[in-house]
Amino acid sequence: MRFNNFVRQLFFSKKSKPNFGKYAIVQPGKVSARKTVPEHIAKPSYYKTGQPLENILHVEVKNEEQIGKMRKSCTLAATILERTGECIKVGQTTDEIDAIVHNLCIKAGAYPSPLNYRNFPKSVCTSVNNVACHGIPDDRPLEDGDIINVDITVFLNGYHGDCSKTFLVGDVDEEGRRLVAAAEACLQNAISLCKPGKPFRDIGGVIEETAAAFNFRVIPAFLGHGIGHYFHGPPEIFHFRNDYPGKMEAGMTFTIEPILTQGEELIDILEDDWTATTADNARTAQCEHTVLITRSGVEILTLPC
Repeated sequence: MRFNNFVRQLFFSKKSKPNFGKYAIVQPGKVSARKTVPEHIAKPSYYKTGQPLENILHVEVKNEEQIGKMRKSCTLAATILERTGECIKVGQTTDEIDAIVHNLCIKAGAYPSPLNYRNFPKSVCTSVNNVACHGIPDDRPLEDGDIINVDITVFLNGYHGDCSKTFLVGDVDEEGRRLVAAAEACLQNAISLCKPGKPFRDIGGVIEETAAAFNFRVIPAFLGHGIGHYFHGPPEIFHFRNDYPGKMEAGMTFTIEPILTQGEELIDILEDDWTATTADNARTAQCEHTVLITRSGVEILTLPC
């Protein structure tokens, strides 16, 4: 998830919480030590320093060999996401989810891409209820009625694959279920319009329109992004109406990952420099796929095997 730097400079005080349904407002818990990765697993450029070395200036059009590697990394990411979702339950901590994801990555011979990316301390992002994005796994047990976004990226054979989904925990209220369904509809509608020659900006227009039809808003601070041997690069995919230049071409790969909120679009970044929470404590839901533009349309790469 690429952060919109303009919005990152804004900080907003907490507001009293309107009636957004029945759920717990999440506060950060205790974070355990960072996990290690075996020597034999190929690692991205940032695994030691936290700083990626790639400087991608233009949208990459991938060849067949690169696309083949992307398919493998994306399929693995989607498979790990599916298996992790099957394990989520009331009483489980997000730190335990991190352990599941980490171990599945290592077993598959892949590096969990978030680990030490710009000093992120864990192998997966887990964002619960009012945490909009980049939640750090900790010792908070999941509660009945929570919704949790699990954002998985893996680095396999030199290429990243990235996807996420918001899962229901126990008995989620109607508004929470509707929010999750709306986020999924936004993603699917955006993917359906992708094809060669289509402007990137059209993605944001259809997402904002779909969200409004459900009476939700898009959080503008977070963007989709190009992906390949680099974790983040051009194009930037805005999830709201915009004037971003450029058109899609066959061979391009990028993520689409809208975040919808029940309330206002404003966010706070917590002291850990990662966790983004809604300023009004409203719930959010996000879902994400990595897509490939083909000669005839679009292919979703992040589908499980």
